[in-house]
Amino acid sequence: MPPSIFARHSSEIDWCEANYLQSEYVAEYYNTVTNIAFLLVGPLMMYLLHPYACKRSLMVHLVWIMFIVIGLFSMYYHMTLSFFGQLLDEVSILWVICLGYSLWLPQPYFPRFIRGRSQFGALIFIVAFLSTLMSFVKPTVNAYVLNSITFHILYLLVKEIRKCTDRDIISLTRVSFCLWLVAISCWLSDRLFCNFWKSLNFCYLHSFWHIFICLTVAHINIVFAFFDAQYEMPECTLHVQYWPCKSTRVGLPYLAVTNATVPKKHC
Repeated sequence: MPPSIFARHSSEIDWCEANYLQSEYVAEYYNTVTNIAFLLVGPLMMYLLHPYACKRSLMVHLVWIMFIVIGLFSMYYHMTLSFFGQLLDEVSILWVICLGYSLWLPQPYFPRFIRGRSQFGALIFIVAFLSTLMSFVKPTVNAYVLNSITFHILYLLVKEIRKCTDRDIISLTRVSFCLWLVAISCWLSDRLFCNFWKSLNFCYLHSFWHIFICLTVAHINIVFAFFDAQYEMPECTLHVQYWPCKSTRVGLPYLAVTNATVPKKHC
């Protein structure tokens, strides 16, 4: 009889980190605790982007709420290595990607038969729902499929950055790409070259993936929010600032609304 989907180690994927070394209750200790980054960055980005969200859409906050959910589900997954935890982790990532697309994809890239962002959002919802069902078919390839979406995101970045003259956004895009490159290198190395890292007694690259992909998403979402604002908020002047030091380019980026010719929504 096959094990329950809730049972520990019912997932077909086991990452490189040795199991139960630090705690008898946590399968992959460092892969679990590094998800705290999502729990910290998510609420902080909601706070930093609240003025922007009041101008654009309060749906912006839902992206970061789902970001927190990803952290919680990923903690559960690496704590138990259960099949149910794996699906929760992957499906939550899928839905936050779809939320980002529905909210920030510039309208010139909409399919021709789509009229308006509301229709595009409905299409994205259907795609996300069908993709969620398909994720049960071959769970071992889910993570590779999710990571492959990155190439479309990078394609959009290249298309938009060629039209951009804002030096802060150009710099932020470069940083975002570098962070993603480090993150995906950690993920692939842990997945494909585990024996090599075991020989060096260093099996924690997946935990580094959590930290770097968390920072990557925080950076790249700001870039797309800026590009979207050029189409959706032409009456506003936005520029990139950083927390905690506004005068430097080190820290978490966010968009500050410095000028608007229309009244601010009540929030």
